[in-house]
Amino acid sequence: MDLPPKLTKLGWSNFFASQLTSDDQESLSPARITAVHRNGFSALSKDGVVKLFAKENEEIESVTVGDWVLADADRMIIRRLKRRTTLSRRAAGEEARKQLIAANVDTLFIVTSCNDDFNPARLERYLVLASTAGCQAVIVLTKPDLCDDPSIYADQARALAQDLPVIIVNAHDSEQTAQLQDWWRKGETAALLGSSGVGKSTLTAALTGIDVATQSIREDDAKGRHTTTSRNLYPSLHGGWLLDTPGMRALRLNESSGGIDTVFADLATLANHCKFRDCTHVSEPGCAIQAAIERGEIAPDRLRRWQKLTTEDVRNNETIALARSGNKSLAKVYRSNKKRETIGGSRKKYR
Repeated sequence: MDLPPKLTKLGWSNFFASQLTSDDQESLSPARITAVHRNGFSALSKDGVVKLFAKENEEIESVTVGDWVLADADRMIIRRLKRRTTLSRRAAGEEARKQLIAANVDTLFIVTSCNDDFNPARLERYLVLASTAGCQAVIVLTKPDLCDDPSIYADQARALAQDLPVIIVNAHDSEQTAQLQDWWRKGETAALLGSSGVGKSTLTAALTGIDVATQSIREDDAKGRHTTTSRNLYPSLHGGWLLDTPGMRALRLNESSGGIDTVFADLATLANHCKFRDCTHVSEPGCAIQAAIERGEIAPDRLRRWQKLTTEDVRNNETIALARSGNKSLAKVYRSNKKRETIGGSRKKYR
């Protein structure tokens, strides 16, 4: 299938083209979402930058940055195309719902700095997120000048998952930041994810040539202020696309059991050799994981983090499922009431 060159540069591929019907090709235009606003969407199409809108009083699936959509001549989104990858989390706060982060991301750069921000438990969450979505994960260690030996942080990061790429960069050094370009090709999309103040905006500026506003780091805790307030998709200098995201205070996982098993593959494999199928890996005889801990092959903290993520994922999935069930019940009642009102109104007209 011949692909339009202008769309191919935006990340268009046969995966998306195959979803178009003959009617779609005649009346609708593909566009890629670059930013989400309260009153619409910024997007790129073969004709350049466009502003798109969602039809009023018409339900469409949630649209996020990186999505491909089909729009009509009035710039209304008619349909969202199926995604290759989806980054999502459970929304912050008490509301039980899934929050989209980005779509169609090929490479996820997990950014942390060589100071107090470095946190193995948090990095594992990001790795689970990337694995669940189907993205290539790369750990990026910034601000190596803040420690005596950045390789210590690199070794700790590599120990979190098998064959995990770890790169140390000074975000202000163009030669060092250029090595990130090796991890995504022209037309592909990479995303930067991490806490505030770790250098994501500086990396974005280095990789795209776009001056993204930054703020200073608080001296009392070495943490940064929030510098990016929304997700935006930018063209990179080497022909790819880069998504900068706001700093995350918390990352609550959902529907991530497969990603957890991948990131903690060492523990998942050992668990298959436990004497009891329902082993809790605490004090049961014949526990293969506890035996590995006693031999010094597995750190006790890693077991605790695995168990915590597994329990949290199950709980979040159940909570979101219950919320969805409740919302469906409310919607059913609402539709039933609307139907009664319509029937009642019709009877009044014919009496």
